Amino acid sequence: MSNIKINRALVSVFNKDGLEDVIKCLSRHEVELISTGGTQAFINNLGIECTAVEDLTAYPSILGGRVKTLHPSIFGGILTRRDNQEDKNQCEMYDISPIDLVIVDLYPFVDTVKNGGTTEEIIEKIDIGGVSLIRAAAKNHKDVVIISAKDGYAELTKILDSQNGETTLEQRKQFAKKAFAVTAQYDTAISRYFAQGSLDTDEGLTLSFGQSESLRYGENPHQKGEFYGDIRDRFDFIQGKQLSYNNLLDVDTAVHLVEEFDDPTCAILKHNTPCGIASRATALEAYITALSCDPVSAFGGIIVINREVTKEIAEEIDKLFFEVLIAPAYTQEALDIFGKREKRIILLDKKGRDDTVHSYRTILGGLLAQERDTRIETKDDLKVVTTKMPTKDEIETMLFAMKVVKYCKSNAIVLAKERQVLGAGYGQTSRVDALRHAIEKARAMGFDLQGAVLASDAFFPFSDCVEIADKAGVTAVIQPGGSIKDQLSIDYCNEHDMAMCFTGIRHFRH
Repeated sequence: MSNIKINRALVSVFNKDGLEDVIKCLSRHEVELISTGGTQAFINNLGIECTAVEDLTAYPSILGGRVKTLHPSIFGGILTRRDNQEDKNQCEMYDISPIDLVIVDLYPFVDTVKNGGTTEEIIEKIDIGGVSLIRAAAKNHKDVVIISAKDGYAELTKILDSQNGETTLEQRKQFAKKAFAVTAQYDTAISRYFAQGSLDTDEGLTLSFGQSESLRYGENPHQKGEFYGDIRDRFDFIQGKQLSYNNLLDVDTAVHLVEEFDDPTCAILKHNTPCGIASRATALEAYITALSCDPVSAFGGIIVINREVTKEIAEEIDKLFFEVLIAPAYTQEALDIFGKREKRIILLDKKGRDDTVHSYRTILGGLLAQERDTRIETKDDLKVVTTKMPTKDEIETMLFAMKVVKYCKSNAIVLAKERQVLGAGYGQTSRVDALRHAIEKARAMGFDLQGAVLASDAFFPFSDCVEIADKAGVTAVIQPGGSIKDQLSIDYCNEHDMAMCFTGIRHFRH
């Protein structure tokens, strides 16, 4: 039978938000209600009759509420197959009545972890009965409706009111699909908690990203695109159109890059690559300087600033066409300026630092997983390998440039001076070509490279890069080191009065 009328429902939820409307709907359709503890009290307070689970099971809630619904009178009523005579006979034998609807949510395990709960509090929020009820009802969706979260209340109410208290098999199947997704995500969260962030596990890897959002398209208009997860966990959307697939890639890189800087810093990105970045005494100076790195490429780019955007900053940014602006705060005057162009996307960064510890990439039908490259070099990490010592300003710019080159596609070279990028070369199969491109870009923008610093994401296999850099005016170099021919580069620097530091840390990005 495809259409089934709901006569009896079990309702047991942790979060009572929105429950009143669905309970009143069930009452209108004369559905018998069964419930537990707090939910039963909630229903009774609405003036609606409700049977306690204990009256069916003849057992009270025990073990501090750990065991309430785990009983044949409940699960038999959910799992009985209405068209199976043997099931009917057994239910009659044990006085078990069918349950046609189950409304259950789960203990807030994820929220308890996020909010820094103690180990005991977290363990107590691992739901047992709720997951079992959801799976049982979803398994028997041929005869039973399962509502596993409050976002299903409105849909259920609409269905029952429009179909005289009945549901179709297809509707029950859709509810079951959502329910199994809920339990899968819940168990994944628990599994990841016990893994404690480790990738080294014999149990395999299970990932869950919750809800999904359809994008306008993927990387190109002929490709479908979807985002799994909730970007609103990180950002508040102030205004603008929907973020695109490419916007999301850029935003991810932008926030990771800028969160590495403590001083007022602005970065401008295009096609997932920094095209301008600078640190200054104020956010306004940082933006103006970052834009000057490459104002042509900045057109239509992503702007991220790690300070509040004021009216003065907004007036400057408003002169440029941009896709997305990200900042931790905005003055109302700044928002009034941006509000004149409603399609521009304005995001408020609520977290300021990403606590994601792993990155993933799908390949060949499988998944590559690694720890994120969160290493930030400090002055103590620098090993001066040349006779000449870098100056204090050069060291500051070395550390600045190394943070930037980490977010450029390999092979990557960044030329910088006074904590401003002058030119960058990236995505080249030859490190020499990356350097030449960086020099060409800097000169095209009118920058003087005399006294500039060079940062490389990996070692120099030969001395050709330091030779070219020297001729361009570079006076200090920072690189990981580690080539069997490092001495060639060291010797050249010593002969031409250049300073060079090794970090011992490579920053490939593919």
